[in-house]
Amino acid sequence: MKVILCGGGTSGHVNPALNIAETIKKRIPDAEIMFIGTKRGIESTLVPKFGYKIDFVEVSGFSRKLTLKNIKAAWHALTSVSEAKKIIKKFNPDLVIGTGGYVSWPTVKAASKLGIPTLIHEQNAFPGVTTKMLSKVVNKVCISFTGSEKFFDEDVRGKLILTGNPVIVDGMTREEARKKLGLDENEPYVLSYGGSMGAEKVNELVFDLIENYSIPQNIRHTHAIGRVGYEKFNGIAKEKGFYDHKNLNISEYIYDISVHQAAADLMICRAGAMTLSELAIRGRAAVLIPSPHVTEDHQYKNARLIADAGAAVVYRESEITPKLLAETVSDLLANPNKRRRMEESVKSFAMTDSLDRIVDEAFALLK
Repeated sequence: MKVILCGGGTSGHVNPALNIAETIKKRIPDAEIMFIGTKRGIESTLVPKFGYKIDFVEVSGFSRKLTLKNIKAAWHALTSVSEAKKIIKKFNPDLVIGTGGYVSWPTVKAASKLGIPTLIHEQNAFPGVTTKMLSKVVNKVCISFTGSEKFFDEDVRGKLILTGNPVIVDGMTREEARKKLGLDENEPYVLSYGGSMGAEKVNELVFDLIENYSIPQNIRHTHAIGRVGYEKFNGIAKEKGFYDHKNLNISEYIYDISVHQAAADLMICRAGAMTLSELAIRGRAAVLIPSPHVTEDHQYKNARLIADAGAAVVYRESEITPKLLAETVSDLLANPNKRRRMEESVKSFAMTDSLDRIVDEAFALLK
């Protein structure tokens, strides 16, 4: 079997594709899998680290304003389909799966034109533009939330399958994860990140927390800065002497994120769909700071749903302050029973067989 996967730009699109690839390989070890992405996206570094081949097309997104950038994007929208078609013909896959991002458009579109079975997965409750466009031409659309159906045109709703988000359930316990990371059993551990591309506001808040709480309280703390802004915040970390503290781990990206999630007592993060699905699978208490720069404010809506169930604390970016974050973290670390209640509540949102559902739907297209 040969499969092409595409998903790019951020880890929120790339990790689902990688997880699907790993599940396919577990079922069919000799399956040949390759990726199509862009050289600018994080897939250009993530995919090779997992041992998969990746080829590239040139594609970019449209701006909401009338700019010269849109002329370039329009040109790429046309030429990238031809580029993807060449790659697909050479590899000759049995199946093409897209998990979002600009690169899914030309890859899945080209595969559809070539008569190859196609499936796309949408991580968010509110589907992106690429997903809505491709829903017209693909064989199946996997969605992650009940209620997402209403955001699709009526003529494609028969293609929609509720699967949840593709998070790998590895069964790693807190004790096993802590042993792997060299953490003591009762040592408080905070994990924070603003997404693979980074988030300036989250970095600013967490750096203040590290300087005025984590270091003075001798808290073990791991933080991922993200690709955008790494040079700036890495420089700040050096100036403040963060790298001199053995309890701190500052990096651009955390490649073994599932281990850190399993080991953490508390997470500070955005509220993207994949992040929330990971929280539910791992059963972790969290302080959520939704991105305000997303369609339909969907991150806040997602976070609010979790918080209203008592499974997380959520603050809008416009309302949270360094002092408020420090007080919240201090309170949660000092109250293990409160964290346990949050952990049990968030587990109720977990869909543990999502990957199997997605791969089942994909394989069904081949019958």
